[in-house]
Amino acid sequence: MARKETAADAANPGRLKQIALTYKMTRKADKKIGLVLAAVGIVTFGVFLAIGFLIGHPIYLGILGFLLAFLATAIVFGRRAERAAFGQMEGQPGAAAAVLDNVGRGWTTTPAVAMNRSQDVVHRAVGKAGIVLVAEGNPNRVKSLLAAEKKKMTRIVADVPVHDLIVGTGEDQIPLKKLRTTMLKLPRVLNGPQVTATNDRLRAMGDLMSNMPLPKGPMPKGMKMPRGGPKLR
Repeated sequence: MARKETAADAANPGRLKQIALTYKMTRKADKKIGLVLAAVGIVTFGVFLAIGFLIGHPIYLGILGFLLAFLATAIVFGRRAERAAFGQMEGQPGAAAAVLDNVGRGWTTTPAVAMNRSQDVVHRAVGKAGIVLVAEGNPNRVKSLLAAEKKKMTRIVADVPVHDLIVGTGEDQIPLKKLRTTMLKLPRVLNGPQVTATNDRLRAMGDLMSNMPLPKGPMPKGMKMPRGGPKLR
């Protein structure tokens, strides 16, 4: 029992420190975050407290209002922090891979299954919606890279739907902040065993990542492809 309490006490400062760090990072991109959170908390609590006085139960409604104000503040903070993070990642090579890693359970992500010398990249995610190829880079160059990878997927797993998305802010492109939502809205056509079988077939095929190590998350802007490495697709 004592060990559990000690572990909990040690974890709390870590969570508080993480929240504080997230707030500082968010505030750099969102200067009004403090005012917005304060307004949400005060308004939510004030509304319930006012209702409590009107019906003659200010204490009960005040407690409920406090809890709901805390919940509403946490939700708003999470969304604005996520938006700020996407804003900072926008345009960085490898940003889409970082988002794919956090799509949710049931998805298997393989970053950089195809790449060219200009650092245009195609990432792959496999889930119940099938295979999703996510490309990032120059729109004119990345389309041919994406088409080649999609053709390869169709040839290897002909019975699995293959979706292709291009991350960006241009026409027919998906903004980074909407990538996760877009993928989760795709129709689910595969069951668990089918997803596993698809992953096994693709894993047997191999990919660029199995031959050339790349850092997780956004890649350094100055990174160049090594000479004498694996043949690029």
